[in-house]
Amino acid sequence: MSDSIIKVLVLCTGNSARSVLGEALINDLGGGKWKAYSAGSKPVGRVNPFSLEILAEKGHSTEGYRSKSWDEFALPDAPKMDLVITVCDNAAGEICPIWPGHPSKVHLGFPDPADAKGSHEEQLAEFRKVYSMIEAKVRRLIELGPDRAGEV
Repeated sequence: MSDSIIKVLVLCTGNSARSVLGEALINDLGGGKWKAYSAGSKPVGRVNPFSLEILAEKGHSTEGYRSKSWDEFALPDAPKMDLVITVCDNAAGEICPIWPGHPSKVHLGFPDPADAKGSHEEQLAEFRKVYSMIEAKVRRLIELGPDRAGEV
């Protein structure tokens, strides 16, 4: 791993919910020592509104998030990642691009809150639950460091 800021790419299929939550949590909990990005193998083109709602509720900025392809991070001039985290089983099973810098990889699967049905409050409750699951794993990752990400 690099001695400077630890760069992490959080991947999911749609890049609208779990990967965005992971990006926000790593950036906010990383104390300036971690920099996260998120992307998807088949981005849906917009961040799920419930993702932005839960981020705001938990005190995170909601600015600058967008649903984007992981291809952006496979380009030669892309930031060199230290760690790539897949947060959905679909993305974990896909053939990923070759990442510049040959980062470590780890899979941390979470249920997709975007699949939740019901009222606004019922759907938001599912996002809260998944947010808490991701937060616990991110706190553990930061505690252990990127070299021990597989132990999270």
